Amino acid sequence: MSLHSIKFRIENAEKSAGVIKGSTQLLAVSKVQPNSKVLNVLNQGHNLFGENKVQESFGKWPMFRESFPDAEVHLIGPLQSNKVKQAVELFNAIHTLDRLKLAQKLSNEIQSQGKAPDMFIQINSGEEDQKSGIIPSDADKFIADCRSLDLPIKGLMVIPPVNDEPSLHFGLLRAIAHRNGLAGLSMGMSNDFESAIAMGATHVRVGSAIFGERDYS
Repeated sequence: MSLHSIKFRIENAEKSAGVIKGSTQLLAVSKVQPNSKVLNVLNQGHNLFGENKVQESFGKWPMFRESFPDAEVHLIGPLQSNKVKQAVELFNAIHTLDRLKLAQKLSNEIQSQGKAPDMFIQINSGEEDQKSGIIPSDADKFIADCRSLDLPIKGLMVIPPVNDEPSLHFGLLRAIAHRNGLAGLSMGMSNDFESAIAMGATHVRVGSAIFGERDYS
């Protein structure tokens, strides 16, 4: 596939959902991708990317931003407490806020640096033991706790269980966001982003369909 074809599918999904064209932001997930492929997407005029690891991101994005200063990078992978300083320094948004200790560290670091990435709270909608995130029944209190720390909470993020119908989880995320006055919905990946757009996604995360399969060797 290609960046162009993914954007075309997003436009069609927006039209089908009856939402304004351009309402959905495409995060091109560039984790473990060679610099040449990332540069190719940057040269096509796309400037919004998703990364999973702080250290990997520091190895390439400061360099890319010298030539592409408008490039935005969002952290969509787990954030370790000892990487908070670097994360606040580098990322435009963090989609994986998932525990109070992390929220407190982010709040302190934001005060220290005087800059704040947008924050998305990860919801573990399937209550899976192996997956990070706040379980739905705790979401309202956690959102309130984060706001009390003056964190810029813009929305919620979800990764549905592999074998479940994703739209059920997208609908749950939308309901939690709506009752808490949050506009951002980071949901939908390569296999289900059109369903996510139908449910109101504001950010979809697509990697291999744009860059090709990842080589982890």
